[in-house]
Amino acid sequence: MLNHYLSIAVELVSGFVFLFIMTKLQGKTQFSQITPFDFISAIILGELVGNAIYDHEVKIGEIAFAVALWGVLVYVTETVTQKFIRSRKLLEGEPNIVVRKGKIKFEALKKAKLDINQLQSLVRQQGYFSLREVEYAIIETNGMVSVLPKADYDTPKNSDMKIKAEDPSLPVNMILDGEVVRENLKEAGLDEQWLKNELEKQKIHHYEDVLFAEWMENEPLFVLEYEKKAN
Repeated sequence: MLNHYLSIAVELVSGFVFLFIMTKLQGKTQFSQITPFDFISAIILGELVGNAIYDHEVKIGEIAFAVALWGVLVYVTETVTQKFIRSRKLLEGEPNIVVRKGKIKFEALKKAKLDINQLQSLVRQQGYFSLREVEYAIIETNGMVSVLPKADYDTPKNSDMKIKAEDPSLPVNMILDGEVVRENLKEAGLDEQWLKNELEKQKIHHYEDVLFAEWMENEPLFVLEYEKKAN
């Protein structure tokens, strides 16, 4: 009987150590940004260790192998999403704008599998207790909502200070990882010639040199270049 409990203890501690190492290798984003893929990953790893503890035929080496193999699969998947933009939508999902310029986008809400009451709850968690205060609301890939309030309801409230202000505009990603986001460019009513001209103003001649470019109405293009490698 003692050997039985000792065996369980050894397997449990070993599983804990293996999962802890794997979690550290995967990075801190696993804690703060749980995507559907991350959720599946957590379930699988938990099942691997849990089943191993109560299956006496499974040895510590087999637990280590299973966790390590799953870790390799996760690492490969994360590498793919970093190198290939088009894979991110499939593997990580994409944010959905459910409120645009103060109007609820019902199709986007339906796509995100949310109803009005759930949207109100998520908005309240961000400190806004009425949808009339919201200019933009975005459902992120981790299920949380990001809110950009109307100017009169921003902090401090301009209406309290009797200051007249224009409603804010939503930042739009124009370039990600050296590739133009043409859908966003078209939706903003702009074209690639405009984008090239804006980059030329900042002495940038190739999209591939740009890590990230963001545009806001009535603001210059915000550009972050890749760090140049030292010779």
